[in-house]
Amino acid sequence: EGEAISWHLKELLDLPDEKAYRVTFNEITKKVVNDSIAHPRAIDMDLVNAQQARRVLDRIVGYQISPLLWKKIRRGLSAGRVQSVATRLVCEREEEIRAFVPQEYWTIDVDLARIAPNQGQFKAAFYGREKKMELHSEEEAGAVLAAVEHAPFTVQGVKRQDKQRNPAPPFTTSTLQQEASRKLNMTPRRTMSIAQQLYEGVDIAGEGTVGLITYMRTDSLRLSEEATAAAREFILARYGQDYYPGKARVYKTKSGAQDAHEAIRPSDVRLTPEQIKKDLTSEQYRLYKLIWSRFLACQMAAAVYDSVSIDVESAGYHFRANHSALKFSGYTAVYVEGKDEDDEALRQSPLPDLKEGEALALTGKQKDQHFTQPPSRYTEASLIKALEEKGIGRPSTYAPTISTILDREYVVKEGKYLRTTPLGEVVTGLMKEKFPDIVDTAFTARMEERLDEVEEGKENWKDILSGFYGEFEEELHAAEQDTERIKVPDEVSDVICPLCGRNLVYKSGRFGRFLACPGWPECPHTQPIVIEMPGKCPKCGGKILKKTSKRGFTYYGCENNTNKDESRRCDFMTWDVPVKETCPECGHTLFKKSGRGFKKPFCINPACPNFLPEEERGYKKKTAAQTESPAEGEPPEEAKKPAKKTAARKTAAKKTTAKKTAKTAEKKTAAKKTAAKAGEKKSLKKAAAKKTAASKPAAEEGAS
Repeated sequence: EGEAISWHLKELLDLPDEKAYRVTFNEITKKVVNDSIAHPRAIDMDLVNAQQARRVLDRIVGYQISPLLWKKIRRGLSAGRVQSVATRLVCEREEEIRAFVPQEYWTIDVDLARIAPNQGQFKAAFYGREKKMELHSEEEAGAVLAAVEHAPFTVQGVKRQDKQRNPAPPFTTSTLQQEASRKLNMTPRRTMSIAQQLYEGVDIAGEGTVGLITYMRTDSLRLSEEATAAAREFILARYGQDYYPGKARVYKTKSGAQDAHEAIRPSDVRLTPEQIKKDLTSEQYRLYKLIWSRFLACQMAAAVYDSVSIDVESAGYHFRANHSALKFSGYTAVYVEGKDEDDEALRQSPLPDLKEGEALALTGKQKDQHFTQPPSRYTEASLIKALEEKGIGRPSTYAPTISTILDREYVVKEGKYLRTTPLGEVVTGLMKEKFPDIVDTAFTARMEERLDEVEEGKENWKDILSGFYGEFEEELHAAEQDTERIKVPDEVSDVICPLCGRNLVYKSGRFGRFLACPGWPECPHTQPIVIEMPGKCPKCGGKILKKTSKRGFTYYGCENNTNKDESRRCDFMTWDVPVKETCPECGHTLFKKSGRGFKKPFCINPACPNFLPEEERGYKKKTAAQTESPAEGEPPEEAKKPAKKTAARKTAAKKTTAKKTAKTAEKKTAAKKTAAKAGEKKSLKKAAAKKTAASKPAAEEGAS
């Protein structure tokens, strides 16, 4: 896109080729920018053509299929090369979950101990005979336990070895979004927004504005020699020789990746997160620390683990115990990669120092029933990973793609997981039937490869577009002629309508999704969607629910806010978010201030020594009008504050404008009409204007 912008500027300014130069740089630092200006280059038309091909292709798909969806399904929908494939992946995962049939299986754990000396008890898990066995029923598990009940247990083998674990490579756009989602609970869109701030520059005391990271839209793992040399120097100085692997680690970029930019790294590794923490916002600090730590770790020595595996035999059956302990921290002294799901590996204390042939005593046994689990729904992180692995999209498209399918309500977010909606399934069904290539992962990946070949000068961009458009135009015409209007089925909830007893259905409004009775207009009942939160109500011990007000604001209230039994009704409502932790002093649920980024939990129990008064929680002081009691079942008046601030700012702007331009007769008439409409007397007009002027700074401060 940058290359295309340069070409457009050259054409608009009518610059000859020999006088048009392009300057590119990967980080905004004085040295790099000066070096880049000293070495300009010509505009690369292959890059320009690749951008034009992508832009036209995306418009062919989006501009022509989206109106079809409006006609056949409902207004406000869209389709695209990447968003339609992403929606299909979520839909197909949901189909897998629905079609999944759980399979029963059993596990056996035995408690074993040394006979002499009688110490070193440990737990071993059933493995099988010579090969691994699955136990599919309680009878099979019982047969194993019966066989070993009175049989001796003997150590068949002890395997001890050092295992090395290498650090993860530096961040690309995809892996940064995934890791920020796992570790920082940031959405891909928010991650890219904060990364943009770090790239463009932050005011650092004594340094001025400093670009802290390299360009954040990249799928390359390449690092400059200067960066790896700086990392080596820093590691040796802070951690010592043992923590450096001897030579710089080089990571191979996957085939098909665009290598125009380096991997994401700090511009200057010597600027540690702690050193500049006071100059950064909370989110900037957390994301910079993540990028800085990952980069430094990728150049450090491997971590070494002392791994022990013990094989025990009894009655022809084998049981195994494993343990791994960190022996040398290596890169883990700086950074440990996050995971989407917790490991199911057995966590236990160190194993005793056993020898092959040693006899053991059985001190306990246990069999447990389990059922296989369906595949997990996608998270934002795992969906980005799936798109990248399948070759769908490019670094710049991941965040907007997920935002789009959420905004269109093709998928919804439940906790950290993405779930498809009936609308998403209907749209995906139509796309699969009428435009199979658009939502085919292999076709889309191949198209990405061909677009990359345009960038490399191997393909003609017009040939790609003409080859695609011929068949696509036929499919579009057939879809317009053959497709009847499709009704999206209601998404039925488990909540019962209190007026008529029907199951409420999910609907969408200007302030988001809500529950409504399908019996409308006979039954007009609607209610906000509530989500159960961790913790208990501090007033009555009931459940705390996440609710949405009629104006679309999120708040938290007791489940008994609207209890029909007045004796059980509870008025607890708050903007603060309940968390899992409880206060160590009083045992009440802790809360944290709402908003992005990390917030330290606090106790709201006035009788507790840890109680944090509301005025110390970072909220602005409320006016007398805002402290009036809210209507029953509605959130506190603070919910209306943003709207009031906006209205106040608009009113102030209008009155100030009227005051400044009241010299002309036309403006005077307009001012009189405005004053009359507002019910103000002409004699009070000047006083009102003065009052507005005096209060304007305060209104703007509050609105900001």
